[in-house]
Amino acid sequence: MPLQLFGGKPMFQKILIANRGEIAVRIIRTCKRLGIKTVVVYSEADKTSLAVEMADEVVAIGGPTAAESYLVQERILKAAKDTGAEAIHPGFGFLSENAGFAEAVAEAGLVFIGPTPHAIQAMGDKIESKLLAQKAGVSVAPGYDGALSNDEDALKVAHDIGYPVMIKASAGGGGKGMRIAWDDDGLKEGLVSAASEARSSFGDDRVFIEKYIHRGRHIEVQVLGDSHGNVIHLGERECSVQRRHQKVLEEAPSPLVDPEMRAHMGAQAVGLAKAVGYQSAGTVEFIVSQDKEFFFLEMNTRLQVEHPVTEEITGFDLVEEMLRVAYG
Repeated sequence: MPLQLFGGKPMFQKILIANRGEIAVRIIRTCKRLGIKTVVVYSEADKTSLAVEMADEVVAIGGPTAAESYLVQERILKAAKDTGAEAIHPGFGFLSENAGFAEAVAEAGLVFIGPTPHAIQAMGDKIESKLLAQKAGVSVAPGYDGALSNDEDALKVAHDIGYPVMIKASAGGGGKGMRIAWDDDGLKEGLVSAASEARSSFGDDRVFIEKYIHRGRHIEVQVLGDSHGNVIHLGERECSVQRRHQKVLEEAPSPLVDPEMRAHMGAQAVGLAKAVGYQSAGTVEFIVSQDKEFFFLEMNTRLQVEHPVTEEITGFDLVEEMLRVAYG
């Protein structure tokens, strides 16, 4: 039976999943439980995948590489229209944080199961998101709030806040475009390499500098917002065990966070989400010093890979909540 909302109003009848692998299977499982039909798009490499086997309908969208298939917006939108899907869930990766795709989905008369294009755009740029966080009263690490254009400006900022400093790509993600500098020579070298990696990875070589929190703990807060201005948080996950800025282990609740800190950090995460009119599931990430002082890092405007960790300790199905929010 299709899920019934308040007043007996039915949920979506059919959605398209614009992704592959584990996250596609994850979304299908929730949809099956709710009585929602699923359409899965697939590349040549995924035609025998579990997601393709589990879906109610499947549509081939191109060659084996993402550039030939999962990143081709027009084919995904056509598949949704041709199959009568009402909404598109982007999963994570690929087009999940692409504001242009979210806009294209709406223009096609479909529902994007995720945040608004405005929120994706604002939080996707690390410089802009840091400025928005400051305006929302969120703690941010000391640093320079704009893109650096030359070594002289970078050295001045580094001397003002003190070494070590972290060089970051404004359009960065996944640990790319990040360098730690412990002195002037390291800063000059790091600026070149970070900008080069950012340019090749994101097509945007803007970098900025902030204070590096030595032996910092990485804590992220799961938030959930609806289309009526309500935002809650579902506690935190700790992902301090990393290799090359990539998470290796995720645990919840964090052994570092006490109830008072959880309330304070959660309130800031909710405040930031409200400031950008956030809808759907999202994650606000913080870096925490050894004395428990925390600073905003970034916001992921999508369902995170690690979302089942929060589901295990709260009992919430975040995919279901995303569907409910998208439906209104």
